[in-house]
Amino acid sequence: MTDGIASQLPDTVLEVIFSFLDLHELRNCALVCSSWSRYLSDENNDVWRLHCIRKLAEEALKTDLLSSVPTYKSKLRAWYHAWNPNDCSRNIYVKANGFTLHRNPVAQSTDGTRSKIGFRQGRHAWEVIWEGPLGTVAVIGIATKDALLQNQGYMALLGHDSNSWGWNLVDNHLLHNGNAQGNYPLLNNAPKYQVGERIRVILDCDDNTLSFEKNYEFLGVAFRGLPDKKLYPSVSAVYGNTEVSMVYLGPPLDG
Repeated sequence: MTDGIASQLPDTVLEVIFSFLDLHELRNCALVCSSWSRYLSDENNDVWRLHCIRKLAEEALKTDLLSSVPTYKSKLRAWYHAWNPNDCSRNIYVKANGFTLHRNPVAQSTDGTRSKIGFRQGRHAWEVIWEGPLGTVAVIGIATKDALLQNQGYMALLGHDSNSWGWNLVDNHLLHNGNAQGNYPLLNNAPKYQVGERIRVILDCDDNTLSFEKNYEFLGVAFRGLPDKKLYPSVSAVYGNTEVSMVYLGPPLDG
């Protein structure tokens, strides 16, 4: 199909054609001509809606879990970045909604999980919502593929070694390489995390930093000098039946 003919196809025809293509093919289609690029740049059109409905559970689409990603395309992208059911502790499973992990009530165990996609370049943001009791240790952050996902006893698994970096929401300590790296955030009488609050995690692979936001307030840089390795959104938990959701947001908005 020549560019001239392609650019003349009406949107109703494009909708039918594009609804049969996979995401890789859609990316290529956006490069064919300005008309196709314009159509696919509408993140709420029927093509993105159809792809979203095919992939995402109805539960995820009908609740406010994905309220921070309002378009169909952004919801679909978040699903591809969600918790990896094949990269977690044996004591954890990912619920049917695709975004929430459930930690089974197993005594004397600390359990973690990673996302499906890791990052080595660019800037990325995602939200973490702890939807059950924190227990004695509840850590959010990042990890490489070499980080442990299960260990005996109750411990800060995320941040336990050189392959992970975490913020313990219980005592507001930063953790890396088995050591506490100081209090966070650096505020007098910093409030403790309240179950259900959304925490925004910001990974800057260009500046090699990890930061956090809560209630749209930037809490400062938590870690600097991150390595040139693929880093995955991660959490570790100890409390039985607790649940943690993660929603990938894309590049962080400045200001």
